[in-house]
Amino acid sequence: MSYQQQLQRIKNDAGFIAALDQSGGSTPKALRMYGVEESEYANDDEMFAKVHEMRTRIMTCDTFDSGRVLGAILFEDTMDREVNGKPTANYLWEDKNIVPFLKVDKGLAEQEDGVQVMKPIPNLSALLQKAKNYPIFGTKMRSVIHEASQSGIEKVVQQQFDIAKQILSEGFMPIVEPEVNIESAEKRQCEILMKEEILRNLDRLEDGQQVMLKLTLPEEQGFFKELVEHPKVLKVVALSGGYSRAEACERLKQNPGMIASFSRAFTEGLSKGQTDQEFSDTINASIEEIYTASKV
Repeated sequence: MSYQQQLQRIKNDAGFIAALDQSGGSTPKALRMYGVEESEYANDDEMFAKVHEMRTRIMTCDTFDSGRVLGAILFEDTMDREVNGKPTANYLWEDKNIVPFLKVDKGLAEQEDGVQVMKPIPNLSALLQKAKNYPIFGTKMRSVIHEASQSGIEKVVQQQFDIAKQILSEGFMPIVEPEVNIESAEKRQCEILMKEEILRNLDRLEDGQQVMLKLTLPEEQGFFKELVEHPKVLKVVALSGGYSRAEACERLKQNPGMIASFSRAFTEGLSKGQTDQEFSDTINASIEEIYTASKV
């Protein structure tokens, strides 16, 4: 029952998706930005405990509300932990009416042919089985495109859709994320080739199947309109990709129908040293700015 309720919420309600899914490689940087130095933890267990404290502070904040936040993407370690005495995904869905997603990729392979495909995900089926113990609605997996290489971009998109089909077969909504590097000298050409490949792969999905897309904000305004309106796409969400929150929101406003799924831009300005009121005010301002840009 919760899957159908979550589906309708993502499909019909206003808001954005908070990406709280930094994993091993990106966690130290996320903690540093929050004011936690590497000297404050001795190993991965302590590091993940620190980042869970930060995420718990965000999720339990009154201003992190379902009126503006539609969903949240979690890392496996976060799914396995608790917030306010409940598994994180249960807390989000049952207490906050915020739809939980799970990051399932294992990071990026080395760059080859202008792209970074995903590393193999050998335990994907077991991870999805575990996710069924919680009200997880969907998944997220990220690849990166650096150059306008037709063959490289084909590989990235094909891999994303191949795994998305497995995720669909297990009863989850996949977020397909072929990120285009915002520093790429060929960013616009990358986006043209990527969109063609995505459209090709969407047409190969079975009738009734849908995916979500998480894409870098494009150079041309409204460039992903065909994807936003495609019957096999539930929602197109935008990653911040290294843009500041202000720039990411400005670009998002130029792309009607897309909503935000920001990570760094969402937590920008939050600090461990802030009082609860300062923290609440900062996150409220962030949420309001991103929510407003997502409503266009």
